[in-house]
Amino acid sequence: MGYFDIQVNGYGGVDYNQEDLGAEDLHRSCQHLRADGVEGILATIITEAPEKMIGRLQRLVALREADPLVREMIAGLHIEGPFLSPKDGYRGAHPTDAIRPADENLAARLLEAGAGLVRIFTLAPECDRDGRVTRLLKKEGVVISAGHTDASLDELRAAIEAGLSMMTHLGNGCPMMQNRHDNIIQRALFLREHLWLSFIADGVHIPYPVLRNYLDLAAEKALVTTDAMAAAGLGPGTHRISRWTVLVKEDLAAWAPDGSHLLGSAMSMPRAVKNLARELGLSEQKIQALTCDNPRKAIGILP
Repeated sequence: MGYFDIQVNGYGGVDYNQEDLGAEDLHRSCQHLRADGVEGILATIITEAPEKMIGRLQRLVALREADPLVREMIAGLHIEGPFLSPKDGYRGAHPTDAIRPADENLAARLLEAGAGLVRIFTLAPECDRDGRVTRLLKKEGVVISAGHTDASLDELRAAIEAGLSMMTHLGNGCPMMQNRHDNIIQRALFLREHLWLSFIADGVHIPYPVLRNYLDLAAEKALVTTDAMAAAGLGPGTHRISRWTVLVKEDLAAWAPDGSHLLGSAMSMPRAVKNLARELGLSEQKIQALTCDNPRKAIGILP
């Protein structure tokens, strides 16, 4: 069974959030993913103005329907935003002017644009204070994931009661400087029995010793994602994703040009596997679970 990546914003020079995404570009991107041993992904659409997000979802759905390879590779869609924390550090690369409180009508429109393909919806629980959007998504069979959030323990518990079942790239989407004990990472780890916890295994988003601690705590509820953007597979350099220019370093982490914060990664799954084996000494069985089995289990593809 090949790798399965629940969060891919783009690959092989192709940005899934670009306005002019074309059939040939998307096909080429999927060929690149397959050549790197990936068997399936969730193509990820990030925060933008509602009409732009809707248009991008509709475009991906239409392009997927017309191409057998794309249908095989894109198992579904992941919507990340726009119901995220607007706070600096927590919002990450998501544009402030497009972030908004959770809204049932907009959530329903985004799901409609996704035409039944939306598998994961990332939101900040504190932006869905009455849990209505979370319950709506749960009713529609979508996995609700908390990300770019500073939700309190009580807010996380309430969200779990409403249907939250995952954390998006835990250890990221939060400030580099924060309370060392009372923070979103510690709260999520405390509730780990109720949540799938996803991690980026490049050694930059989370240093390797810390990643090993997180993986040990999360145990059977852990999974690895790349959070790959368009530069994945292209190597170091300066690249463009959605509104942002990003600097990709030798470690394949993607940074804002001024180095102030991370903007995703340009990592491949084979690179993640190499890191897990070489830097953490994980067994083949454990790596298989993190990169192949658990991502599928988390969205209901495997029992």
